[in-house]
Amino acid sequence: MHVWDHPRIQYEYFNAVLINEVDEEGNSVELGGEFILQPNDHFNNLSVNLNLSVVQVPTNMYNKDSAIVNGVFWSEALNKVFVDNFERDPSLIWQYFGSAKGFFRQYPGIKWKPDEHGVIAFDCRNRKWYIQAATSPKDVVILVDVSGSMKGLRLTIARQTVSSILDTLGDDDFFNIIAYNEELHYVEPCLNGTLVQADVTNKDHFREHLDKLFAQGIGMLDIALTEAFNLLSDFNETGRGSECSQAIMLVTDGAVDTYDAIFAKYNWPERKVRIFPYLIGRESAFAENLKWMACANKGYFTQISTLADVQENVMEYLHVLSRPKVIDREHDTVWTEAYIDSTLPQAQKLEDGQGPVLMTTVAMPVFSTKNETRNRGILLGVVGTDVPVSELLKTIPKYKLGIHGYAFAITNNGYILTHPDLRPLVSITCRFPESGRSECRKRGRLREARDLLSKRVLILHNDYYYTDITGTPFSLGVALSRGHGKFFFRGNVTVEEGLHDLEHPDVALADEWTYCNTDEHPEHRYLSQIEAIKLYLSGHEPHLYCDKELIQEVLFDAVVTAPLEAYWTSLVLNKSENSDKGVEIAYLGTRTGLSRINLFVVPDELTSKDFLTAEDREGVFNADHFPLWYKRAAEQVPGTFVYSLPFNTAVGIQMKLEFFQKKFWTASRQNINCYLIDNNGFILVAEDYTLKLMATFTSPPQHRSRAVLQDVGEEICAELSQVTLYDYQALCWVYSESSDSGRTLLDPYFAFFSAVKWILTELVIFLVEFNLYSWWYSDLTAKAQRTGRTMQVPCDTEYPAFISERTIKENTGNIDCDGCIKHIFSTMRDDSRHQKQKEKKEACSEEQLQVFSYMPVSSSYFTSTYPEPPPVRCMQWTHV
Repeated sequence: MHVWDHPRIQYEYFNAVLINEVDEEGNSVELGGEFILQPNDHFNNLSVNLNLSVVQVPTNMYNKDSAIVNGVFWSEALNKVFVDNFERDPSLIWQYFGSAKGFFRQYPGIKWKPDEHGVIAFDCRNRKWYIQAATSPKDVVILVDVSGSMKGLRLTIARQTVSSILDTLGDDDFFNIIAYNEELHYVEPCLNGTLVQADVTNKDHFREHLDKLFAQGIGMLDIALTEAFNLLSDFNETGRGSECSQAIMLVTDGAVDTYDAIFAKYNWPERKVRIFPYLIGRESAFAENLKWMACANKGYFTQISTLADVQENVMEYLHVLSRPKVIDREHDTVWTEAYIDSTLPQAQKLEDGQGPVLMTTVAMPVFSTKNETRNRGILLGVVGTDVPVSELLKTIPKYKLGIHGYAFAITNNGYILTHPDLRPLVSITCRFPESGRSECRKRGRLREARDLLSKRVLILHNDYYYTDITGTPFSLGVALSRGHGKFFFRGNVTVEEGLHDLEHPDVALADEWTYCNTDEHPEHRYLSQIEAIKLYLSGHEPHLYCDKELIQEVLFDAVVTAPLEAYWTSLVLNKSENSDKGVEIAYLGTRTGLSRINLFVVPDELTSKDFLTAEDREGVFNADHFPLWYKRAAEQVPGTFVYSLPFNTAVGIQMKLEFFQKKFWTASRQNINCYLIDNNGFILVAEDYTLKLMATFTSPPQHRSRAVLQDVGEEICAELSQVTLYDYQALCWVYSESSDSGRTLLDPYFAFFSAVKWILTELVIFLVEFNLYSWWYSDLTAKAQRTGRTMQVPCDTEYPAFISERTIKENTGNIDCDGCIKHIFSTMRDDSRHQKQKEKKEACSEEQLQVFSYMPVSSSYFTSTYPEPPPVRCMQWTHV
């Protein structure tokens, strides 16, 4: 632990990077020291200190700077606040304070580790939660000087300055970039005369265009300022943009005039638009003019001499824009959209078993309350805490929404905060040792979509309800299946018999459902939901809050399903019923999140060990959805069965597919070509091994592009209706071309040399046999070739699916066989419907028969009118 001697104070603090570090002699390094860290299950077993916070300082800042040390000193009082907050609300995770000086205080304390280069690039002032809390929404026009004097290093610094300014803009802000010399050049020509939202996609797009800037000519700043003022005025008057703060960022190496006439015409006396000049380079001949512009227009002047100065100097304008909020004491609470913060060390490890945690941040600004500084509007920093989206989902009573109902939330900018099918786009690090590169970056989804070929079609009619959430930028929506809520079933059982059956070993409750709030008080934190229900029903714990209605229903479900346990036990004891161990699991689920599971084999012998576990999120009760097998079974006709091959299971029992097929063949004649097909056109059982391979979705994609083959295609044509499913979160591979941006400056020279080369080549064409031509040609044109790479981009795809709408008739009868009679039971479609389908099929021409593929294809919406409905088609199924 380091003791810092200040002229007025003696202070010690823990540096997040240096704690528990020692030098060669075994002594604690400066600004380090012994810091007790212990694994904590609430933080996914990360080693943390629940009594102290740590301080992180960006690598490019001096961690013993007096401004840093003074800020760390007075912010030490937050330690007690953080600890008290966590004791009052144990569901909290990370709490932190981001200082305007650049340091970051985090609770609970955790050790930070630099990257392989010894660098920690994290700067809290660049984070969205800091920017949104510290400033109001703003419209920004960035003017970049590209005159001849900006050549070389100055233009490089200017590009980096603009890029850093973009880093400080959030989704509530609007911007555009204009380069100027004798003329105006919008960096993105397609966006002349307008401002665009500062989302990630737009900012990345503009960054790509910055490389195309080159310096030449004379800088005419008066033209650029006039364009910027007109653009901001028009945008504001039409009600677009942020309708709040407005600013012009001027990136230049000097100004020959103060341009007070332009300011008097467009900005005085109200001074609604602030001017922030950034002087590029070490020369300060024109610094006074730029300083005057800033002071006369309520802005701030900054000089940037090197690339290392860029980030710290760009941040200064945020303090100026925060002054109105500070003076007016606007302690607004802001919520960010959902994001995955992979820059913090805990975020790289804090995973829920399915990948990085999706979270939102709640933050508010911290102001200086000293009377002598109140009118100056000093922002001290921003305080915030992370809220996992999964915690928000727990507040939604899933059992009240019904089997197919769900809730979702969006932000004021149209971003989805939470949705059961949300798959956020993230960057993923991958390693390819064989390529000679240590790592690569690719784009992917946080949650991969289930195999599209394993999806089943279910036609539902939903009603949607929505409202805003007071005090947040979110809106909440609820989708309810039509008819849900008209009836409910409730029975009365005694507490004693309910608890008796609830405590049985084969009973489990949904992990992500909240029957009782065990996070409210520390003494309840380690209780399971069943233990909390017992404590609540005992009446001895008045501070334990539970959902009384849900508990009553789950006790009833436990009692009425208890007889199944005795039945399953008798099957286990009767070895002859399952002698070949074909049946592995019997299970049951109820609308209250209660599950009963009984194993017929030891766990090591299970075919699918993840089924009905947390690893199989589609097969268990979650905060946002019922299990897939539960939803499919709930929509079936009573008395029928649902089979699901993707997991090699059937609703109610899990069995081996081979065992199921064996049982099926005992009921059929071997000289009959039989297929067992589900109501979505997938073959469950077939004698032909190829058919079985295509029906089980465990085979490679090239073997499963046909679920039903040609020999059963005609029957399927009459039985099934085709529908189109869409994936609005797909990723498509595209080829992106690029070229050397520096080469554009030499294009005229290369054009001239190319012409000379062609003339000379014609003269020596006879030397082709000596390969001189090839050498000559390749030497002069190698640099002209464009390079490119394949990359994944978000897109929409569509793919076909089928659903059966047949009317079922049951039949029984006898079949004569050699010396025996077999009694059969069969189901078939209604004859009248079959006749109608047959008439349609006979009307199909050869041209209407098509080869069918399950592979998704990209969707395009750029049509002026809705397409005509396709004609009736019969599907002809063939091998691929």
